[in-house]
Amino acid sequence: MAESIQERLSDVRREFHRYPEPAWREFYTTHRLVEELRAIGVDELAVGPEAYDGEDRMAVPEDDDVDRWYERALERGADPDLLDRIEGGHTGAVAVLDEGPGPVVGLRVDIDALFIEESTADDHAPAAEGFRSEREGTMHACGHDAHMTWGLATLEAVKASDFDGKLVVFFQPAEEVSGGGRPMAESRFADDLDYLFAVHVGLDHPTGEVVAGIERPLAMCHVDATFTGTSAHAGKAPQEGDNAMQALGTAIQNAYAIPRHSDGMTRVNLGRAEAGTASNVIAETAHVEAEARGETTELKEYVKSRLTRTFETAAEMHGCDVAVDVVSESPRADSDPELVDVVADVARGVDGVGSVVPTADFGASEDATFLMQRVQEEGGLATYLIVGTDHPTSHHTPTFDVDERSLGIGVDVLVESILAVGEDGA
Repeated sequence: MAESIQERLSDVRREFHRYPEPAWREFYTTHRLVEELRAIGVDELAVGPEAYDGEDRMAVPEDDDVDRWYERALERGADPDLLDRIEGGHTGAVAVLDEGPGPVVGLRVDIDALFIEESTADDHAPAAEGFRSEREGTMHACGHDAHMTWGLATLEAVKASDFDGKLVVFFQPAEEVSGGGRPMAESRFADDLDYLFAVHVGLDHPTGEVVAGIERPLAMCHVDATFTGTSAHAGKAPQEGDNAMQALGTAIQNAYAIPRHSDGMTRVNLGRAEAGTASNVIAETAHVEAEARGETTELKEYVKSRLTRTFETAAEMHGCDVAVDVVSESPRADSDPELVDVVADVARGVDGVGSVVPTADFGASEDATFLMQRVQEEGGLATYLIVGTDHPTSHHTPTFDVDERSLGIGVDVLVESILAVGEDGA
C-alpha cells in the first residue's frame, strides 16, 4: 500500500514546487495529480473535456506555447495517454468521492504557477534544501503547491472518515490569469453543491492564524488592446503615417483619468505596452495589456466600459483602428456568514491554530468567485478561507516560500469543516 498523503505532506508539496507550470500548461502537474488521485481511489475522476467545456476557458495562450509545455511534460515522463486527453491546454482535474446520501460539498484548489525566476540565495529554503523550481523563469510563488497538497490530503482523509455525502474537489487550472474558474463553475460538477470551500495559504496571515472567510474580493478583468495605424518614413513623409504609438500614449494617459466612482473602490492599471519597430518609422502597431477592478461586479463593469471607450477614442483621435479583447474576468462573491461560523468553530479546535479571524477583506481578486457565485445563486453556502503561513517575502516574489507547519493545519481545518457540514446537512 502506498504511503498516505498525510504522512508525506512536505514531500508532495516540494515535488509540486520543483515543477511549476503556468496557466493552461499544467500538463505534468495534472499527470501527478491524477497519479495521486488514482492511488487514493475516487469514485469519479475527470480530466480534459470530461471536467469542463474547453470553450468556457479564458486567457488561453497561443498553441505554440501550449505545445512546448506539452512536450516538456512528455519528456519528463508524464503518461502519454493522459496527455492525449488534455492536449491543447485542457489541464486540471475534478475528483468525486461519493460516500452516501448526505450533502454535496465542493472544495476548490488552484494548480498553476507564475512567470517568476526563483531565487538561488542560500537563505531561500527551496534553493538551500534542493526543491527549487526546475523550470527557469517559472515558480510556485503564490502557494498553489500547498493548495494542491491540501486537496489531495483532504480527499484521502475524508475517504477514511465516516463522512456521509459527496465530496467534489476541483483542481482548477489558470487561476493566476483568472481563466479557469468559469469553466469549472459552468461544469456539471458544480451542479447542486450544498457547500463550497475555497482556500488560500498565507496572504500576510502568520502560521497558526486562520481566516474563516474573506469579504470584498475585487471583481476584475484583464483587457488587451491592439492599435493599428499606418507606417511611414519618419523623416521623409511623417504626414503619411497614422501613429499607433501616439494612440497608445493617449490611451495610457486617459485611462488613468477615468473618474473614480462614488459607489465604491475602483482600480485601473496598464501594466505592459509595446509599440513600433525603429526610430525612423511611424509606428504601425501598438499593444497594451491592462486590467480593471471594482469593489463590486457592477463597478468593475463601469471601469471596463470606460477603459474600452478610452481605447476606442484614442485610436480614433490618431486615425487608427483598435481591437479590444477582454481576456478574462471574475465577479465579486463574499463568504456566507453561516459557513464562516462553521470554519471558525472548527479552527479553534485544531492543533497549531492560535488565532481565528472570522472575516477579513481580501483586497485582491480571485476567480474562485465564479464557483462561489454559482453555489450561492442555487441556494448553497460558500466560503473562501485563509490558512496563515509565515512567508519570508510577499506572494509573487522570487523568495516566496511556505512554512510547512501550515500544511497539516490546513488539512485539519478543511477536513473537520467538511465533516461538520456533513453532520449538519445529513
